[in-house]
Amino acid sequence: MNRLANATSPYLLQHKDNPVAWREWSAAAFAEARERDVPVFLSVGYSACHWCHVMAHESFEDDATAAYLNEHFVSIKVDREERPDVDAIYMSATVAMTGHGGWPMSVFLTPDAEPFFCGTYFPGEPRSGMASFRQVLESLVDAWRTKRDQIDGIGRRVVEQLGAQQHQPGEAIDLDRAAALLQVDFDPVDAGFGSAPKFPPSMVLDFLLRHHRRTGSGDALAMVAQTCDRMARGGMYDQLAGGFARYSVDGQWVVPHFEKMLYDNALLLDVYTHWWTISADPLARRIVEETADFLLAELRTAEGGFASALDADTEGEEGKYYVWAPEQLHDALTADDAKWVIDLCDVTGTFEHGSSVLQLRQDPDDSDRWQRIRATLREARRTRTYPGRDDKVVAAWNGLAITALARAGVVFDKPEYVEAATNAARLVRDVHLDESGRLHRTSRDDVRGTAHGVLEDYAAYAQACLTLLGVTGDVTWFDTAKGLLDRTLEQFVADASYYDTAADAEELVWRPQDPTDNASPSGVSLAAEAFTTLASLTGSVRYETAAEQALSASATIADRAPRFAGRALAVAETIASGPLEIAITGRSADLLRTALITAPWGTAIVHGDPGLAVPLMDGRGLIDGKPAAYVCQKFTCRLPIVLPEDLRRELTPAH
Repeated sequence: MNRLANATSPYLLQHKDNPVAWREWSAAAFAEARERDVPVFLSVGYSACHWCHVMAHESFEDDATAAYLNEHFVSIKVDREERPDVDAIYMSATVAMTGHGGWPMSVFLTPDAEPFFCGTYFPGEPRSGMASFRQVLESLVDAWRTKRDQIDGIGRRVVEQLGAQQHQPGEAIDLDRAAALLQVDFDPVDAGFGSAPKFPPSMVLDFLLRHHRRTGSGDALAMVAQTCDRMARGGMYDQLAGGFARYSVDGQWVVPHFEKMLYDNALLLDVYTHWWTISADPLARRIVEETADFLLAELRTAEGGFASALDADTEGEEGKYYVWAPEQLHDALTADDAKWVIDLCDVTGTFEHGSSVLQLRQDPDDSDRWQRIRATLREARRTRTYPGRDDKVVAAWNGLAITALARAGVVFDKPEYVEAATNAARLVRDVHLDESGRLHRTSRDDVRGTAHGVLEDYAAYAQACLTLLGVTGDVTWFDTAKGLLDRTLEQFVADASYYDTAADAEELVWRPQDPTDNASPSGVSLAAEAFTTLASLTGSVRYETAAEQALSASATIADRAPRFAGRALAVAETIASGPLEIAITGRSADLLRTALITAPWGTAIVHGDPGLAVPLMDGRGLIDGKPAAYVCQKFTCRLPIVLPEDLRRELTPAH
């Protein structure tokens, strides 16, 4: 019997009607495997994953394959977004055993949860030298019967080896070296870093912008400008409704992998806002506003949080909702407008079956015409089947979105962005935080999920609360953040090392600890950021030390492969710029906006009424009854500033 009907994950619910007798990850599932003396089949994926849907259709919906699985295995289905701890452990095993990873992830375990065979997608029928999923199952059943001692030995050795691979802290991060290594990796023709597939390097771009602001590096700014321009004008960006797809399958940013993830769009929203504060490029502003509007229109839930993702597929085809053939444009537009758009947006068969992803490689010569046509095509597209939405709310990713929206709202004077950020933060506080102070990772329909928060959840949401403190002057956000970060020190740190799971969380075969910034920031990099901010607001040596310890975890990666340490490098840049602290006493939108635009990105800013119960505000009074900004470093402050133009001069670097 399939036991996913009561799951809270939309991904698991997609599989509730499969003939496979799926279980959720639980001690009971492993106990059943032990009692039956059968292996466990662990299938890990996520709702927007194209190849997860393909494998489900080919194998998990097939009655014969399901019957074989049910007879010989206990099958467990895991949403990697709900249980990143389980995903991290078995992805490490998959990469170690096969040399590559990805989703769907297919792992076979002993009843003690030790992996003995790993893979990703297996086809329903043998293809291109790949065994079919059924063939894999039959081989493993035979091995379980005839080579059990070898299987048990493999599982134990994998666990021992991966558990021993703890990340060692490094020395201080060399920011100039990191920038130079990124210059070597930079693609001077098509921008971005490395070769296809190209993922949006959000955190690396953030680091380079901070590096430019501190050092005046023209090379750093040029890499950012070229990459932001190419990403925004290519097919990875939705030219009709805003928002970025997960990555480009080619090196020229033309054809995307079509799912839209909350974390990508939150990170990119912040990068384009940051880029605008330095460049005032109108493209940056357009992308910020369109991406923020996408978040509010298409990912915001009825409860005020932000959904995790939109699927890549509709009606069984990847990208069908987004792509256009010339005849479809002619159906939706006049002949002249269709021809104009075909030329403007490179509708030349860039995707499949003669269809194309719309690009906007140059600004149209008639902006009003483009906006009119854009609106018409959006309406025409709405008649298509809309992509599925994974509407679970993930604490960490909502934290990233809250921070990005709050900053963009101040920078571009968009109070609706700040309001949306505040509402999302309230949802996480009111639903995800339980009475004991534990943060839960997910919710759906205002119902808290069972999975405990991991390090990235605590740190990203705490930083979001501290950002809201600075924007709104509401001290309750300070209290919430401080409580979360105090719990982080209690639960996620042991012997000066950070772990991704809490000490009181479910015990797995080993405790994951990964400082790598990949598609989203690592938990330890986010912790370095949040503790740096909290130390700036409180003057606490304890929090400053916590930030230093977190940052040291990424030093080795930053030295060898800075592309995978972007958030850590960005935090290190903020520290190298002071770190500064800015206290704005009295309500002044102009002083707050000037501070956010001009100060090093990531600077701790608090803005509120005199006497606000935040240590940085102690003794910071109004000047002749007027709001005033105090620029400080380690709580030593310069003379108070009343006029925004004076604050701008004070914060503008000498170079």
